[in-house]
Amino acid sequence: MNLALDNPPAVAAPFGDRFAHVARLDLDGGALLMLAGQVAVDDAGEVVAPGDAAAQAERIFEIIRGILAAHGATFADVMHIRTFMTSLKDLPAYGAVRRSVFPAAPAANPPASTTVEVNRLFLPGAVLEVEVTAAVRHRIAA
Repeated sequence: MNLALDNPPAVAAPFGDRFAHVARLDLDGGALLMLAGQVAVDDAGEVVAPGDAAAQAERIFEIIRGILAAHGATFADVMHIRTFMTSLKDLPAYGAVRRSVFPAAPAANPPASTTVEVNRLFLPGAVLEVEVTAAVRHRIAA
């Protein structure tokens, strides 16, 4: 087993370098990726579309896509998603974006999920934070 903490260069660095975007645990046959909670920020660390759940969800999944790609993974490798929302009234807007990323039928089931409402997030204007866990299988070349 090998544990690595990483901040892929294709994704803006975390705030104040206080955490890693992803913890990767290499195992026989693959790796387990545990992504830190992601909020909708631009490359300068400013909140994208303050208060707009749909726009923030689009940006968050764009960031997550980049982190996964840096480790050879895709959304198809995600096994669990945890979402923190400042208002469950935003669930329809967030859900529409999420369904475009994790379509349920007919080919696959969406990942296991937890969604909770929180009083606030650490950045003013942020209404969503999403973290994922993914299992990456070593692919055998054909």
